[in-house]
Amino acid sequence: MSILIKGGTVVGPTGASPADVLIDGETIVALFAPGQAPEGPEVIDATGKYVIPGAIDAHTHMQMPFGGTQASDTFDTGTKAAAIGGTTTIIDFAIQKYGEVVQDGLAAWHGKTADQCHIDYGFHMILGGVDDDSLKAMDQLVATEGITSFKLFMAYPGVFYSDDGQILRAMQKARDNGAMIMMHAENGPAIDVLVKQALERGETDPKFHGLTRPQELEAEATSRAIWLASVAADCPLYIVHLSASKALEQVRNARDLGRNVFAETCPQYLYLTLEDQLGAPGFEGAKWVCSTPLRSGEESHRADLWQGLRTNDLSVVSTDHCPFCMKDQKEMGIGDFSKIPNGIGSVEHRVDLLYQGVVDGKLSLARWVETIATTPARMFGMYPRKGIIAPGSDADIVLYDPNGRTRISVETHHMNMDYSAWEGWEIDGKVDTVLSRGEVISRNGEYTGRPGRGKYVPRGLSDYLL
Repeated sequence: MSILIKGGTVVGPTGASPADVLIDGETIVALFAPGQAPEGPEVIDATGKYVIPGAIDAHTHMQMPFGGTQASDTFDTGTKAAAIGGTTTIIDFAIQKYGEVVQDGLAAWHGKTADQCHIDYGFHMILGGVDDDSLKAMDQLVATEGITSFKLFMAYPGVFYSDDGQILRAMQKARDNGAMIMMHAENGPAIDVLVKQALERGETDPKFHGLTRPQELEAEATSRAIWLASVAADCPLYIVHLSASKALEQVRNARDLGRNVFAETCPQYLYLTLEDQLGAPGFEGAKWVCSTPLRSGEESHRADLWQGLRTNDLSVVSTDHCPFCMKDQKEMGIGDFSKIPNGIGSVEHRVDLLYQGVVDGKLSLARWVETIATTPARMFGMYPRKGIIAPGSDADIVLYDPNGRTRISVETHHMNMDYSAWEGWEIDGKVDTVLSRGEVISRNGEYTGRPGRGKYVPRGLSDYLL
């Protein structure tokens, strides 16, 4: 079936211009100057709206086991919420637990997604143990499974932690096969010391989660990861959920030298603070416990991160969507902040939250589209199938109404959470219509898709590597 999106302003990484978009089946076939498109197809009126590529959230954790529980969003509920919010592709993380075969971990995640996803999806692979077998598996996943990025942790000793020797070996393998190493950059052993000392002093409230993970330990780990990547012949390195000014400085310095170093941030670090959210009275701050933590609003972190997005020292905005309910999940940490499951749910709101940056004059329209769609597609081997409105690309398209309003609340969101980290926020803009591979799956917040329609997307290598 043919569809013509007519009367809108198409926004891409090079700017905005009036154009009509013709879709045939699952694919974009042509863009026309206004009034030049052929008659006949079904018409979607986009007058007064931006027509942007479907957003790509390159960092989600649906159904992720963590801290004796698991993320509250399934691939069904999480991808439905993402779709309503204008995200048409996610890249989730399959997990190899310590002592497990990498391919078995991947198979488990394919099992979780089977007939569940409302939108298209890919996988990164978490390596919970770096040894000869997992290094061989990296080659196989790149060559035959379409998985070209591998996540390691400098944090969480005893769970996911890799030491510097293991990190170096994985980086050397990635340099050989062209894959990207994604790094959770925090000095885990030092953090564990600070956590133990805080609890011994009776400092148990949620705010101490942030105070025991100071930005210096994020900056140190970021710098160490960059230098290890240098030793591994400039292995491609992507720092996940960067939250702090000093860590950004390490990335900026490496990029100024032309290194294969990239980083993402998340909406929570652009807007929320340790004092106002994590430090809320009583146990309320548990809602915002995540790692890396929210940073102090009395320092320049948020302004520096916005600047990093404008200068491309921060390439992508993802969510690190890993939601937990307060009841029976976050409440596991009452009396001991170290037992609060780490994670915030935002997959439904990223497009809107970043558009508020456009309204506030912090991002251009083109940069908005780059950070939420085009750059993730290029960074993780999905471009030009995803991330752009162009002939031959998948018809993943969002009509965005700049004159609309979005109010965020637990009463209206579609994520499987009993609270909202963004309760009461008002956005000057609104997702109007969402198409995934040529099918309208959401109109004005009313969902019309179905579970199981999402497809697994094997990925190629990053477009950004030197």
